Amino acid sequence: MTKLQPAANMSGLDVSAGIEAQPDGVIALDPELAALWELAAPFLKVRDNDAHTLYAVGLARALLDAHPEADAAVVLPAIMLHDIGWSQVPPAEVLQAIAPGGGRPDLVLLHEKEGARLAAGILAEAGYDAGKVPAILDIIDGHDSRREALSIEDAIVKDADKTWRLSPHGIDTVMDWFGLDRGQTVRLCSQRVHGHLFTAEAQAMARALSALESVTLWPQRQALLTAQGGPEETKIIEGDAGEGLPG
Repeated sequence: MTKLQPAANMSGLDVSAGIEAQPDGVIALDPELAALWELAAPFLKVRDNDAHTLYAVGLARALLDAHPEADAAVVLPAIMLHDIGWSQVPPAEVLQAIAPGGGRPDLVLLHEKEGARLAAGILAEAGYDAGKVPAILDIIDGHDSRREALSIEDAIVKDADKTWRLSPHGIDTVMDWFGLDRGQTVRLCSQRVHGHLFTAEAQAMARALSALESVTLWPQRQALLTAQGGPEETKIIEGDAGEGLPG
């Protein structure tokens, strides 16, 4: 559970007056994207795609700051809608499609095709700029299966999607997909992210996230958590965690 409220005020001070309302790096969901979210959310209730999508939007926003040449009006709707097609895959087969060590490439392609189809309807219903729609749909239709990037916009969508795997939410989610402990999951996600990103900024983000997760698994950090009365972290288990996880 993400901590939203403090457990204590160890300083006894009220420092809230010194906090800026909009510091650099803190983002909000603009109304146009929020409207798309409302239309997309019913299609995103598969394998935590709803929360995954919101975090991926945040990563895409950060990457857009580093790439002013990219068209945010293409990137952000594409990342918001990229996984709605999983709603058209039989629920019992969704995790088979992305399972380590094999998977079902046919289902990956199906979710891309269906995602582009559904996205066309959502964008039309939202009255989105028709001139941007073809590029958005091209990105969605191939965001997992296509190994090259069609454009900087496509690269950012692909990178935001993959980098999420190494976020705390991504690690938590993948653990429960396949019954892996945290150490196995960090290794699996690392091997499927590093070397598969297009932008230097996403590569740096991903390495930072892998490093932080690695530290969480160090026995020194686990000892501190135990001493503080927190939950004991799952120990690293040696061995090959497998491959897979497209998208």
